[in-house]
Amino acid sequence: MSNQLLHDQDFYAWANEQAGLLRAGRLSEADIEHIAEEIESMGKSEKRELVSRLTVLLLHMLKWQFQPGRRGASWEVSIRNQRRALVRHLADNSSLKPLLPEAVVDAYGDARGEAYAETGLPEAAFPAACPWSYEQLMDLNFWPEHAS
Repeated sequence: MSNQLLHDQDFYAWANEQAGLLRAGRLSEADIEHIAEEIESMGKSEKRELVSRLTVLLLHMLKWQFQPGRRGASWEVSIRNQRRALVRHLADNSSLKPLLPEAVVDAYGDARGEAYAETGLPEAAFPAACPWSYEQLMDLNFWPEHAS
């Protein structure tokens, strides 16, 4: 079966075959173009995970701030878990750190929309831009207070 066909029909088999070829130093037989595409795709998925974790963190922080009467253990645990997961993710992928400002902006837009949908509050109740610094987002002792 050709590299293209195997890649498209049985990715797992293709990946194992390519790993074996690379380990054996048989680069001329390896599907270099698809290997490069897959590596790029893996990098993009790491950035998507960063934005996804920031979105969950920001969503629960918005709910924490704007629905103080509904605060509970699940929001608190989610905030703490996302903070820890972000620390681990950035430790494993330190080259993502320069992308944090853009990632926070992207994540906040998603979190604001989800907060609007989940809380029943008007969208205008939530700040248009993220009200917290990255340092505050990651500070284990920082908890947003109710907006006045």
